[in-house]
Amino acid sequence: MGMSVGSGGEGEAMVEMNTTPLIDVLLVLLIMLIITIPIMTHGTKLDMPQPNNAPPPAVRPEVVDIEIDYDGTIVWNGTVVSGIPQLERYFQQEAQKPVQPELHLRPDRRAKYETVALVLAAAQRRGMQKMGFVNTSEFRD
Repeated sequence: MGMSVGSGGEGEAMVEMNTTPLIDVLLVLLIMLIITIPIMTHGTKLDMPQPNNAPPPAVRPEVVDIEIDYDGTIVWNGTVVSGIPQLERYFQQEAQKPVQPELHLRPDRRAKYETVALVLAAAQRRGMQKMGFVNTSEFRD
């Protein structure tokens, strides 16, 4: 007592392909491909400070405040600097001290990036080693 489904006769061959084994083979190949692909690692070289167990110095270092106004005016510890050459002379004098002072750079949020970059480049050229931005919380808007 068989049941015939479809419009074809009893002797016709089935034309539809069984895709289950094909899908199984493709999944196995995909898993093998994922396993054999090397893990991509991107390395970035960072110059981290070396750890030392020395106690912090008892005397706080001298601090030089450098302010950069929105119009490009550079102020060295409250004194207006005439330009980058004068600023470089200041940097050179401070770099020759046995204990270099810390440079605290305070650019105005409207200051041009070019002016800030020139000041940082001048400090680096003249051998200043301790530089940092202070009061940067006003930039988080």
